[in-house]
Amino acid sequence: MRCPCRKKSETVTYDACCGPLHARVRAAPSAEALMRSRYAAFVREDVDYLLETWAPQTRPPHVTFIVGQAWLILRVLTTHTDGDRATVEFLARSRIHGRIEDLHEISRFERVEGRWYYVDGVIKRAAPATNAR
Repeated sequence: MRCPCRKKSETVTYDACCGPLHARVRAAPSAEALMRSRYAAFVREDVDYLLETWAPQTRPPHVTFIVGQAWLILRVLTTHTDGDRATVEFLARSRIHGRIEDLHEISRFERVEGRWYYVDGVIKRAAPATNAR
């Protein structure tokens, strides 16, 4: 099975990509890898992984999912790492009840004792997609 965090043209499998992170076999080696694994966790509705990889100071008490939402594609636009802090800008496309929507976010991450955590994000755009692919 292709990993959900990869383009359809890529043949990277879930077991070789995000699977070991979700199974806690290894930690994400970079903020981008953590962001990709969190996207895959949203696709798989893996609440425990999402909460465990959220920085304690911003972690919500629970994660909810939109009923009927199907995540379609992830595009990493930019990444920037400065020591133990990083940002990842991405575009994620989903379908909610037949309607295509894009989520454009700049996410902040921090590394604590060698592990990356999601801190928060600024949504640049969350609107219906202009064209559905």
